[in-house]
Amino acid sequence: MLKEIFDKCEAKMKSSIEHMQRDFKTLRTGKVTTSVLDNVRIDYYGTMTALDQVGSIIVTDATTIVVNPWEKNLLASIETAISKANVGANPNNDGEQIKLFFPAMTVDQRKESVKQMKVMGENAKVSVRNDRKNSNDQIKKLEKDKEVTADESKSAQDNIQKITDKYSTMIETILKDKEIEILKV
Repeated sequence: MLKEIFDKCEAKMKSSIEHMQRDFKTLRTGKVTTSVLDNVRIDYYGTMTALDQVGSIIVTDATTIVVNPWEKNLLASIETAISKANVGANPNNDGEQIKLFFPAMTVDQRKESVKQMKVMGENAKVSVRNDRKNSNDQIKKLEKDKEVTADESKSAQDNIQKITDKYSTMIETILKDKEIEILKV
């Protein structure tokens, strides 16, 4: 029963880190990636649809992204959605495709990306702490219901804390590495 709680706790904490890393992909670093458009949605026949589901998105060089819609009548909708998403570049519609020319990042933009990254990291830490609390609550309930002894409960809570420390350290390491990546010129 306790092993089940440990495994579930660790899986949730791992999921928190994976979610944080997916969020990081939306951050702009020195080189543009198509993931800066991951949160852009357009109205596609009444359904809010991800941009990559209505056209191809290609990085042509370190500062340019080209969006080729599969239906040319979507160009205006895509252009509007990208403008509203405020991805750091204005869309240029040539009637066939949309090009986004990203300027080189300034020091202030890099610092702003680091701030956003730290918020994402803090959210992951909060999630890990919540997972710890939930697991400890389950263990305390087992102790209250006399399914485990007080010593087993204490030992199990110590084990949950070790798992939490492991994932907190992982988050800190990932944040430091990402900060270095963003700030390097």
